[in-house]
Amino acid sequence: MKTYKLIIADDHKMFLDGLLSILEHKEDYEIILTANNGKNVAKYLDINSDEDINLVITDVNMPELNGVELNKHIKAKHPHVKTLVVSMLHDALTVQTLTKDNVDGYVPKNAEKEELLTAIETILKGEKYFSQSIKDVYLKGMFSNEQTLMESISKREKEVLKLIAEEFTTQEIADQLFLSKHTIESYRKNLISKLEVRNLAGLTKYAIKLGLLD
Repeated sequence: MKTYKLIIADDHKMFLDGLLSILEHKEDYEIILTANNGKNVAKYLDINSDEDINLVITDVNMPELNGVELNKHIKAKHPHVKTLVVSMLHDALTVQTLTKDNVDGYVPKNAEKEELLTAIETILKGEKYFSQSIKDVYLKGMFSNEQTLMESISKREKEVLKLIAEEFTTQEIADQLFLSKHTIESYRKNLISKLEVRNLAGLTKYAIKLGLLD
């Protein structure tokens, strides 16, 4: 039977003890290290990089190196190590940042013991695990980000975007809107940066999304 090596980082001793008591009955889990900050975990992994650590379970709010920074460090330096965040903190920005940084799972601290064990098993099998409440926060955050972005595009920017999507040249757009070619160029650059797209195809997709094309 394979034994999985785990590290736990949490600065709340009660939670740490609770987690240890849940896991110590599991013969296939070996707790290599417990830490009350992310810095000690990062240091341990860096020094023992040849040791086959399978999973780091971490809180978000911790001194010296928080869970978001720890996850980023692990994914950059030790990509084979899986990460599970167990935290009371699950605002949209934290969830989105961790997801973007390739965290393997996220469970709220008030999750049932069974769910926590399921999350650990799922991640060790090579899959991702996010509690439903975390998924809801993520989707809600994505929606409100998009809403804010849509509202931040001015009437003039929408006109330029529409004409770009309709494949008019910069000069043609300038003539239609009675603006200089240089002004249209800067609108185009601003739109690419604001909408976080790479090229004209990306702008066209956004124009469709905004319902600017007939």
